[in-house]
Amino acid sequence: MAMHRILGAGLALRLLRVAGRRGRGCPARLLPGPAGGRAPAADVPPCREAPRGLGPGLLPLLAALAWSSRPAPAEQEQERERQGAGGAAAGDAEAEIIQLLKRAKLCIMKDEPAEAELILHDALRLAYKSDNKKAITYTYDLMANLAFIRGQLENAEKLFKATMSYLLGGGMQQEDNAIIEISVKLATIYAAQNRQDLALAGYEFCISTLEEKIERQKELSEDTLSVEEKANTHLLLGMCLDTYARYLLFSKQPSQAQRMYEKALQIAEEILGERHPQTIVLLSDLATTLDAQGRSDEACVHAQRASDLARQVEHPELHVLLSNLAAVLMHRERYAQAEEIYQEALKRAKLKRDEVSVQRIREELAGLSRKRRPLS
Repeated sequence: MAMHRILGAGLALRLLRVAGRRGRGCPARLLPGPAGGRAPAADVPPCREAPRGLGPGLLPLLAALAWSSRPAPAEQEQERERQGAGGAAAGDAEAEIIQLLKRAKLCIMKDEPAEAELILHDALRLAYKSDNKKAITYTYDLMANLAFIRGQLENAEKLFKATMSYLLGGGMQQEDNAIIEISVKLATIYAAQNRQDLALAGYEFCISTLEEKIERQKELSEDTLSVEEKANTHLLLGMCLDTYARYLLFSKQPSQAQRMYEKALQIAEEILGERHPQTIVLLSDLATTLDAQGRSDEACVHAQRASDLARQVEHPELHVLLSNLAAVLMHRERYAQAEEIYQEALKRAKLKRDEVSVQRIREELAGLSRKRRPLS
C-alpha cells in the first residue's frame, strides 16, 4: 500500500479557507521513533489567526498546498482498500488506519482541525502498535500539514522533519518527489520565521534538484518511467517555482518573481491545461507581479484573462481573482470599472463568507474613493 501521499489538490483548496480561522489547539507529541528512542517533543500552542496581510511565510505555504499531488485514480484507491482489508491482523489494522485518516481529512474539510488532530493521534498510535512504517510516515505528514495551515510552525517543522526522517530511513533518496515536497514546505516555514538563509537554500535546492531530475528523465522510455510519473515531477517543479515566486514577490523582488511565475505557468498550462483552477491562479499572480513593476497594461491583459477563465469554470476563488483585476484597473486609473469589479468581488466574498477578503476589498474601495475624490 502506497500510504505516503501529500494532501490532494481538492482538499488543499478547501484548506485555503481554514488558514485564517481560529480553532482549539491540543497538545501533540511525537511517539517513540523507530530505534526505540523518543522523537523530539512537539507541543502544539493554541491555534492563532493568520496575519491579515498574508506575509511571505503564509502565501508560499498556501501555494504549496494548492499545488499538492493529484489524487490517485479511483481504481487505485479501491485496490488499496481491498489490500488494506485482507483479513489478517496487520491488514485489519491497516484498514482501520485508512478509515481514521479518511475521517481526519473529512474533519479538515469541515473546518474541525482540533477533532482532526485527535483522530490523527489515534491513527498514529495504531500505526505504531501494528509497526506499519508507511502508515506512521503518512500520518506524520498529515499532522504536519494540519499544524502548518493552523500557523503552528514550530510543531509543523518538527513533524515534517520526522516524516522526512522516516522516508530517508526507509531508503528513499533525497531527490525523491516526496522529499522535495516536504523540503519546500520547510523552506516556507523558515521564511515565515525570518530564517532567510535557510529559506533561500531550501527553495534553490528544490528547484535545482527537480530541474536536473527532469533533464535526466527526458530520455527515459515509458517502460522505465510512466508519463504520469514524469508529469508529477513537472507539477512538483511548478509548485516549487510558484512557492518561491510568492516569497520573492513579498520580499519586494518582483522581477525575479515574474520569471518564476512564468515558468510555473508554462508547466501548469502544459500539464493541467489553461482552464485548471491552479493555472488560472498563476495567471492572476503573474498579473499582480507585472503590476508591481509598473507594467499595468500587460498586467491588465493577464488579470482580465484570468477572471474570464475563472467565470467560465466557476472558480472557487473568483472573488479574489476579480479583486486582483480591480486593483490593476485602479492603478491604470480606470476608476469606474475598478469600482464595479470591486463591488462584484465584495458581493461574492460575502456569499463565500470570506471575511478576510471582505475586509480587504472594503479597504480597497475606501482607497479608490479617496483617489476619485477631487482635490478641494
